[in-house]
Amino acid sequence: MSTKEKQSLALYFLLAFGLAWLCQVYGSLLLLRDGNAAVYRALLSVSMFCPLVAVLAAKRIVLHQPTGIGWKVRGKRRYWLAAWFGPAVFTVLAALLYFAVFSSRLDLSGSWLVTAYGGEMDAETLRSQLGVSSLSYMLETGLLAITLAPPINMLFAVGEEAGWRGYMMPQLKERFGLLNGRLLGGIIWGVWHWPIMLLTGYEYGTNYLGAPALGLVVWCVVCFALNTLLDWLYEKTGCIWVSAIAHGAFNAVAALFTVLTYPADAYYNVLGPTPIGLIGMLPMLAAAVWLTLRQVKQEEMN
Repeated sequence: MSTKEKQSLALYFLLAFGLAWLCQVYGSLLLLRDGNAAVYRALLSVSMFCPLVAVLAAKRIVLHQPTGIGWKVRGKRRYWLAAWFGPAVFTVLAALLYFAVFSSRLDLSGSWLVTAYGGEMDAETLRSQLGVSSLSYMLETGLLAITLAPPINMLFAVGEEAGWRGYMMPQLKERFGLLNGRLLGGIIWGVWHWPIMLLTGYEYGTNYLGAPALGLVVWCVVCFALNTLLDWLYEKTGCIWVSAIAHGAFNAVAALFTVLTYPADAYYNVLGPTPIGLIGMLPMLAAAVWLTLRQVKQEEMN
């Protein structure tokens, strides 16, 4: 890596973190001080485009080169299908594993929905008057999560994907190798989220098992696993839209099975049943490790 390339990478990290953390911290403060959830969500959406802004600056200002990101829509159909539906598969596996380990935390009574609707109606009233039950919620939310949500979320996720998978990962893999590059990339991506995790309880809440240290560590492991799968999709297709739709699909479907938990069990969110919990992430982590070790072995044979 030349001096210019090192400067480009340094500028990328400075802007990707600096701009995003400014959005995250300011949005969090507005939420905590004024309860302004709309501005908070808007600033989080803006922060997702900071890696794209950073890579444009790094490549154009320092290297005077095009980004090199695969914007053209291409790639075999099986990779698009894996990107679109793979996150739903890992979400189901996460829930199955979590409830197999913690069967006493499986709640079919609808208490989560009662809390979500403000506690003014019990589960039976929700079913009879509003037609809302755990099953109907999961069917409706799940259907949206695997149909409309992935392409919609993709339009926001592409800002991150262009920076992390389109620019950062090729640089890290070139310098540190496939395995170490993906490990480091996952940690970097995880740390990028830390301000909103610490300030507003993003992902796990604020009062959970081992908070906040366990959540920060688990999240970095989750990011390694997800980073690996997204990086693999980008490698196979050369199309940033494939990893972006996978990212968007994951964001849409990951929380689906929380409806089957007791509200009081939010303390254990860091464990599951979502694929970002310590237990729930294991299928995704296993797939990421298997893919990476398989690729390393293939490289050694070649």
